Amino acid sequence: MNLEEKCKILLSVCQECLERHTEMRRLDRDPDFFEEVKPYADKYHAMLDEWAEESYAWIKVARPKYVHPSQIDTLTDGMKQFIVQSFYKKTGLKRFVLTIRSAEYTLKTFIDAIEEERKRELR
Repeated sequence: MNLEEKCKILLSVCQECLERHTEMRRLDRDPDFFEEVKPYADKYHAMLDEWAEESYAWIKVARPKYVHPSQIDTLTDGMKQFIVQSFYKKTGLKRFVLTIRSAEYTLKTFIDAIEEERKRELR
């Protein structure tokens, strides 16, 4: 799986987290940590670590204009938090949604930069 595909998967995870949080609040239920939260979080935390490593390497080579290493750090920290928080109905909505929107923006910026780099290579 390449970097662009990982970006798209992580983008869909953002949406899943928003939907899950809404559903957990609607159902007014608490998840089973070891059955629901931990397996999901472990899967995507590992993917985020892979994504971050590949992103740092890609930035060094491609030197995109609007993508920076600090964005990688912010995105991985934020996503690792909201992936877990999305299971809990007591998670504050405003900050939760803002963190997801920020992650989505960064991922879309990465996708655009990757596509731009691909176009430049074809020239």
